[in-house]
Amino acid sequence: MTDLTALAAAFPAVTAADWRALVEKTLKDASFDSLTRTTAEGLPIAPLYEGADRSPAFPLRPFDAERPWDIRGRITHPDPVRANADLMRDLEGGAASALVRLDPTGATGVAVGSAEGLAQVLDGVMLELAPVALDAGFLGPKAADWLASAAKGSPAAKLFFHLDPLSAFAEAGESPGPIESHLVSAATVARRLAESYPDAGLFLASGRVVHEAGGGEAGELAFAMAAAVAYAKALVRAGLPMQDAFARTVLGLSADADYFATLAKLRAARLLWARVTAACGVTAAPRVEALSSHRMLAARDPWTNMLRLTAAAVGASIGGADSIVLGSFTDALGLPTAFARRQSRNAQLVLMEEAHLGRVTDPGAGSGYVEALTDEIARAAWAAFQAIEARGGLIAALADGQVAAEIARVREARLAAGPLKIVGVTAFPQPGQAPVEVERATPRAVETPSPRLPGPDGHCPALEPIRLAEPYEVAA
Repeated sequence: MTDLTALAAAFPAVTAADWRALVEKTLKDASFDSLTRTTAEGLPIAPLYEGADRSPAFPLRPFDAERPWDIRGRITHPDPVRANADLMRDLEGGAASALVRLDPTGATGVAVGSAEGLAQVLDGVMLELAPVALDAGFLGPKAADWLASAAKGSPAAKLFFHLDPLSAFAEAGESPGPIESHLVSAATVARRLAESYPDAGLFLASGRVVHEAGGGEAGELAFAMAAAVAYAKALVRAGLPMQDAFARTVLGLSADADYFATLAKLRAARLLWARVTAACGVTAAPRVEALSSHRMLAARDPWTNMLRLTAAAVGASIGGADSIVLGSFTDALGLPTAFARRQSRNAQLVLMEEAHLGRVTDPGAGSGYVEALTDEIARAAWAAFQAIEARGGLIAALADGQVAAEIARVREARLAAGPLKIVGVTAFPQPGQAPVEVERATPRAVETPSPRLPGPDGHCPALEPIRLAEPYEVAA
């Protein structure tokens, strides 16, 4: 076997100054610092980094060489019968769990409005073995009861209620009744269900709405941390201990094609979580659910989305996500076919079982670039989080437009940097391609209990989702 130490000793030692001298040779009259770039949020990216002596102290994802992260399929077909078929096919094809998006209108999710409807979607799923998470917006408390009914009181059922009224409020720009009442309602239901299902996740503290609206990594983390604090306070008021309130809250973050930004963001999230929980006097390991970005997807030449989704999965996996929800490459066009869903599953299976990305707990540790970017994002996110809390919390910061204004600033900075290079759209376009096959469905709305609560509606500037390639596709 080759002695790598002896092999390396044959080469002269090279310092950072030596590398810098080589770079400066190619710059002519330009300065070394002219190579420095910034993110859309203004965080610096240097042209050269030295290795870091140590990585930040934050809790790592539990090590499991066989199943390092949870492959989670996303179920959105409006027909409950077809949704059940998609779910079962995902589980049979390598997924370990499911995220079911509910929408009684059928426009953006499964048309479910009752416990019987959700039971139809979950028919044949052993909830003690296959975790099921929900995405139900303001219907969250009612959907949580429907999911609990499907679990039939089994304390071993792996449930994630994913109550998240703040994201629904932020995206819609309004709430059916006071948003504060929705927090109380969700926390009351969560407190009741927590007794029957001791391992269930209760709230989802997600910052994805910021990402999808065009915000940056720090802004997304600040929103998620502020949501986590708001939900923990609501759960404590409902009678749950602070320790359990944080331990049973899942962090929801986006995974982008920029895998360095994604992995640094997820590492920073764990660092921030440790600081927030410590400030609250508790110790709770974070659980991170990463969902692939929709804003990064292209409708033109959608095959290129396979590369973006794979890059997102790489960033999320080596960044330490506990579960990864990878969308389909046709999501910018319509519902995915069986082939598109299989591709999303298999991309993760290859990364897990053939690339072995989960066999190192923190692959970015010690990299000067990764450590610096993690630190920059964490510091900027902490400052943004403190600014939100100084306003009186996330609801106040949403209502007075602070969150929307920061997202607008980041969007403008991204546009000011010049046209985006999007493979298949603005870079290397391929004209005359045959259309990609997608599923077509006619949504059929179902009756459902109203999520409206007594009192005046809440209002805030809506954080409307965008798709970065869309302006260029329309212009063409």
